[in-house]
Amino acid sequence: MTNDKITSADVARLAGVSQSAVSRVFTPGASASPKTMEKVRAAAQQLGYRPNVLARGLITGRTRMIGLLVAYLENQFYPLALELLSRALQAKGYHILVFMAGNDTAKIPEVLEELLDYQVDGIITASVAMTNDLTLRCEAEGIPVILFNRGQEDPRLSEVTSDNIAGARRATEFLLAGGHRNITHIAGWGGSSTGRDRAEGFRQAMAAAGHTAPMMIDGMYTRETAAAVTRDLCSGPDRPDAIFVGNDHMAFAVMDTLRFDLGLSVPGDMSVVGYDDVPMAAWPSYDLTTVRQPVNRMVDATVDELMQQIDGARVPKKLRIDGPLIVRGSARLPKA
Repeated sequence: MTNDKITSADVARLAGVSQSAVSRVFTPGASASPKTMEKVRAAAQQLGYRPNVLARGLITGRTRMIGLLVAYLENQFYPLALELLSRALQAKGYHILVFMAGNDTAKIPEVLEELLDYQVDGIITASVAMTNDLTLRCEAEGIPVILFNRGQEDPRLSEVTSDNIAGARRATEFLLAGGHRNITHIAGWGGSSTGRDRAEGFRQAMAAAGHTAPMMIDGMYTRETAAAVTRDLCSGPDRPDAIFVGNDHMAFAVMDTLRFDLGLSVPGDMSVVGYDDVPMAAWPSYDLTTVRQPVNRMVDATVDELMQQIDGARVPKKLRIDGPLIVRGSARLPKA
């Protein structure tokens, strides 16, 4: 037989099992005895049979593909999250289609339309906002959407984030406990809920300490902007003695600028605290004190919620997962 003529019925005859047993062996999550699996796979290998995943999708109405929209990958948090999401979904028998959306909201509908053409079973948006029109479109087509690391005031959408307000408050309280008083926050992009929530946590902690108008500057989540802001902050007489940065990606740029461009010591001249705890934060060259985003728990919660919605449980949830402050060497330690 040539490969294009081999069917599951041929495999079933050679293995001495039913055609439904062959289907179960090659369906992720379906049950089959070890003996049946061994016979079916041996027969399939002998015949050169491979199941037609696309054809099965047409029959079952499920492609077992998940669309993932990512704003950008420069931030070291997202390649890690992407790897973990891919592994977790593969363990459930799904595969990921990755689309880059950027922060340009005008382009997101075009990208999402292309993604919907693949008839995905669900969509995860990583730091990408959904418009009302896009939400309605997905809702009409029965495709669940989960926001990952991004919140949105839409009761129809589920979201999974770290507890950004609590984490930012904890980071700021740590700097205050270290004796810092002139603390600046280089925030994430103000157009994102993540950036706004971390800025709010910073504001709350500073207000509780009597600083009612703390300095906050939008770093746009880019290295270039964070570096430029750092140079500006250090150019005048009222230089801050600490900077809380909206994510590690920008914090690395802040530290590089302070040490290599301006010749300042971290934390001797200025303390720096970040947010995310990406692997680079633990490198000796940075040794960054930072708030850890519990990415493993966030990924597990995202996949669990998506599977429930694919199976019909369409009750949106807003999940906030708290993460600890990881103390390293980039910030002055509290005396107590």
